[in-house]
Amino acid sequence: MVLVGLGSADGLEVVSVSAGDGAVGPARFTRWTPLRRSTLAREEVAAARIGRFIYVVGAFTRLNSPDQSAARVLERYDIRRNRWRRMRSMPVSLNHGAAVAYKGKLYVHGGWPSQPEFFTSAGLYRFNPTRNRWKRLPSSPTPRAAEAAAVIGHRMYVAGGANDTGSLRSLEIYNFRTNRWRRAPNFEGPARNHARGVASGGSFYVLAGRKGHQLRADPSPAVSYRAVDRYDPRRHRWRRMPPMRRARSGFGAVTVRDGRIVVFGGEDWPNDVPGAGVIGSVEIFNPRTKRWGRLPRMRTPRHAPAGAALGNRIYAAEGSTKPRAQGPTRVLEVLDVRPR
Repeated sequence: MVLVGLGSADGLEVVSVSAGDGAVGPARFTRWTPLRRSTLAREEVAAARIGRFIYVVGAFTRLNSPDQSAARVLERYDIRRNRWRRMRSMPVSLNHGAAVAYKGKLYVHGGWPSQPEFFTSAGLYRFNPTRNRWKRLPSSPTPRAAEAAAVIGHRMYVAGGANDTGSLRSLEIYNFRTNRWRRAPNFEGPARNHARGVASGGSFYVLAGRKGHQLRADPSPAVSYRAVDRYDPRRHRWRRMPPMRRARSGFGAVTVRDGRIVVFGGEDWPNDVPGAGVIGSVEIFNPRTKRWGRLPRMRTPRHAPAGAALGNRIYAAEGSTKPRAQGPTRVLEVLDVRPR
């Protein structure tokens, strides 16, 4: 199979499949389909899409490995050309961070430097693709890693995660225009990390996650959640949403063009009990009906993959095929979500 860029429709890059006879027609990936592999095998990555490019940053290659150089690497995937390229590395080494896009630039927040046993970062960094340069911005009031983050309007919303005090339920908001942070109400659901954040319909969602067991500051019993919390920036209020079908942590989450939310992959927590492992199931949430449904199972189930979306097409990059970061991959796979 050969992928061919056909330009854009409604501002979205279209990718088609060239058959063996040279005929070209619009592709619709009804099942997860492999694309070109990335330049580096790693997991606990963060990602954001800017135009036709997906930027993947941070992570580690293998838990407790002495080589953590992958934690600074920034890769860029060209959706139109199906190609990967290394960009200027981050000025710091991070894993379990969060990445968002705003006005053509990449923002990376939080994370653990090198390994989770070390201190948690409150740093915020901006990457300018045009200049291929990084710049440090004001740190957040609260250091956190494995948090949920998303952009609505001119603000970035960051919630949950963990630091030396344990798992968090706090929310902080960064204003891109003023370069200032402010605190906002805590969400009502359980404090948790390894959650994911998305924006849909002007609201911020904190999805699933876990707590306990792995953090010295959080010796509580390990538990993985199905919980979904939604924040309305206009009313400054949180509301509990219907839980996901399955508890999961360290998964991918994206919003497709029509506002539906897709979650994929992750791992069970704790993952050292019978039957636990990496998750391959995929769920989709409709904010209008407030119902969860199923999508095709991942071709390569993974923990902590990077997620990105373009229109109704979703991408899952890298991640680990084994729990506890013991199987980092270079896998990139794509799936089209059927329009409503």
